[in-house]
Amino acid sequence: MKLNKTFLGLALAASSLSIYACESKDDLDIASDEPIDETFAVQTEKMLINVDTLYSDLESPWGMTWLPDGKMLLTERKGEILIFENDKFTGQKVQGLPKVHEVNQAGLLDVQAHPNYAQNGWIYISYAKPKGGNKGATTIMRFKLEGNQAVQQEELIETTPEWEGGRHYGSRIVFDKDNYLFFSNGDRGDTPSNAQDLTNSHGKIHRIHDDGRIPSDNPFVNEPNAIKSIWTYGNRNPQGLVYDKANDRVWEAEHGPMGGDELNLIEKGKNYGWPVITYGQNYDGTPITDITEKEGMEQPVTYYVPSIATCGMTIVTSDKYPAWKGDILIGALAKMHINRVDMDGTKALSQEVMLQDIGRVRQVSESPDGYLYAITEGTGLLVKLIPIR
Repeated sequence: MKLNKTFLGLALAASSLSIYACESKDDLDIASDEPIDETFAVQTEKMLINVDTLYSDLESPWGMTWLPDGKMLLTERKGEILIFENDKFTGQKVQGLPKVHEVNQAGLLDVQAHPNYAQNGWIYISYAKPKGGNKGATTIMRFKLEGNQAVQQEELIETTPEWEGGRHYGSRIVFDKDNYLFFSNGDRGDTPSNAQDLTNSHGKIHRIHDDGRIPSDNPFVNEPNAIKSIWTYGNRNPQGLVYDKANDRVWEAEHGPMGGDELNLIEKGKNYGWPVITYGQNYDGTPITDITEKEGMEQPVTYYVPSIATCGMTIVTSDKYPAWKGDILIGALAKMHINRVDMDGTKALSQEVMLQDIGRVRQVSESPDGYLYAITEGTGLLVKLIPIR
């Protein structure tokens, strides 16, 4: 992947300046006598920001989460979790993690701290578990940290059937207000019909208790032969998932084929259509289907033609970004930017392309103290978006 030298140069140069510009303010609404150096500022449609490059040597990063002590854990697909503190890489990595099936899009994927981490110490990961014969299975496990060691490891759920190769694994983890765990799992690529088949785990959003038990009110628990953890189906390759705590909603971003990336509001038991309906086509230009709508199948809140290759996402809740509050930010892999979707409740309005050519944006996250972070492939960056006005 070609590195955008100009952008990276500006971002790196801005890093020392941007911290100085904003450390003296806890919020944009608090006045400060400190001057703000805007030399390397980036003007978006609604906000002026500095891009603080915190780290520039990531290798296929995937997910990140924060612990109450301020540490940030950041996964790399090859099977490692890097430990950051005070926005700096400590040089330490989590030890004792399980081996992963690292093939193509498969490997160590998302990481999330339990909402009650301060009380229970649980950290959750999604990863492709090796099954032999170049096969793997999306698996959710949890562990606790003793120093940098992953201990008390518990495997909670393994998707079935195991699959050869490494295409379309998903996979994100989010918790809702009741501490139910939702995770996404892709259709595995070579068999799109998986997404419509309730007897396998693929092409679905799943919901489990935080200890791996199946909730009794899941939509298909009483359907013979159905996978009991399924919450929704017809989801092609959902690499973005976020919980909107203020409104108790789960949002998902999924890859389409050539065209047809989707932003979806995820609701219990619903069918999101893949591969029966889609706004995309095969990579060779041939049609997948001749319909884009069908009764009983959900329409996306918005979709992308051509594809931007949607990935990790967040909802802006922080007062530090007043002009973006309530909007959804989605990482774009192929188009190498952050896509801001201007939201009005559950309606998607305009879109904005931000930080074009920063790299393949794998994830965008909001930290507990209200700052936005992004990680990129190719350019290998961890960046912090620091608001000016």
